[in-house]
Amino acid sequence: MNSIIVTCASCAKKNKISADKQHLRPKCGNCGAPISLQEQAVPVELDDYSFPDFVKQASLPVMVDFFSPTCGPCQMMAPIVQALAPKYINKIIVAKLDTSRNPQTASFFNIRGVPSFLFFKNGGLVDQIAGAVPEAVLEQKISSLL
Repeated sequence: MNSIIVTCASCAKKNKISADKQHLRPKCGNCGAPISLQEQAVPVELDDYSFPDFVKQASLPVMVDFFSPTCGPCQMMAPIVQALAPKYINKIIVAKLDTSRNPQTASFFNIRGVPSFLFFKNGGLVDQIAGAVPEAVLEQKISSLL
């Protein structure tokens, strides 16, 4: 799993926060002050092993970007997905899964082409989008989950 280093605004200590826990409103390990991730949140990197439990146990809706690093449209969508993570922190969880390294999950959801975006709520699949789409389309789907 990926992680981010965030400096506490109260005591200036650095805190390492696992990306899969960033939506849990983390607190500084030194002073206990809440840590704002508004500008630094990142998509959670999932794999075949972590995907099922993560989605089932998520306390917020989850948007998963199924991508491949060699896919041109996926590379075009990457900055959009990256920007959605801080924009919707504590509202949804933005995640991504590399289908070239994690074919089981992609196969389970019948992902035939990338990018594909799957939307989960309460552990269940509620919607999906295939292909590269404008940011507004993703935001509309996200809004429907809130």
